[in-house]
Amino acid sequence: MGRGKKIQQVREGVAPPEHWRYERHLESLAAARGQSAEAEAAAAVLRDPDPVMAESAVVTHLNRRAARLLDDEAFAAWARAMTAALAGRAFPQRRLHEWTLLKAITRGEPWSAAELTAASDWCQRTAAQSLNSSEALNLLAASARTRRVRNAAAERLRRRTLAQAGP
Repeated sequence: MGRGKKIQQVREGVAPPEHWRYERHLESLAAARGQSAEAEAAAAVLRDPDPVMAESAVVTHLNRRAARLLDDEAFAAWARAMTAALAGRAFPQRRLHEWTLLKAITRGEPWSAAELTAASDWCQRTAAQSLNSSEALNLLAASARTRRVRNAAAERLRRRTLAQAGP
């Protein structure tokens, strides 16, 4: 079911309660202004009685927000604020940690090859699809966990080589 149809069902009261709570949580997270308000909103969402749905909403928000902040100086302060809100929640904590790894690679900051090769399939896939670091793409092309990621990284490297060679 598409997101538009899902939202329509939520608004019409047809969807199960966890669906409308999920949408409400995403809206409250998106509406939070400032790092402390956003961290407080995340902590409030994580108090929902359905921990799987709550963590899913928070991770969806983390993905959206981190992608926008990936090459921004504000990322580090945002990540610190969110870390406290995510305490004791392994899945959201891991996702934030992996976004921090992706940020380090994106900005040319120190990062560990071992950390990238040990990262989740999601992180490796995201890195292969979006990073421009030749070092990271070469590592993923050679050592990623899945063939899909290895192929995606190798293809990005091939395209870059062809583009650099020119006509």
